[in-house]
Amino acid sequence: MTSILQKIMEENPGIFILLIFIIFIGAVGKAKLFAKANQPWIAALVPVWDLFVVLKMVGRPAIHAVYLLIPGFNIYFGFKLLIEIAQSFGKTSMADAILVCFFNVFYVLNLGLAYNEEYFGPVYGVSLKDVQARKPVLV
Repeated sequence: MTSILQKIMEENPGIFILLIFIIFIGAVGKAKLFAKANQPWIAALVPVWDLFVVLKMVGRPAIHAVYLLIPGFNIYFGFKLLIEIAQSFGKTSMADAILVCFFNVFYVLNLGLAYNEEYFGPVYGVSLKDVQARKPVLV
């Protein structure tokens, strides 16, 4: 593994720097998102703990972490988890689901840093209509 990273750094140091920058942005975004959901922000920096915190945020039982170990199904479950994170913050449209799946690092950063975004609670096992009813109506 280190030989691959050394080869990338020697041939294209810009790609390596961009990768480190995106990882940093993702960690900051996830930490802010956890803090907004009243979870320990430091969990965003600990690899397994952050998964259990995300499962807790969306209301899933901790045993569902095993789904990420099943080849093929883990891709579906990862996207499902991202969509449920967005729904926990009141983002229930199809456009939000597409954006969180394809631009997840920046979407999570936006959810974490935006002042007007609020955590509405777990969404697993709750109908979409009930999730939408949690959002306050702007007058």
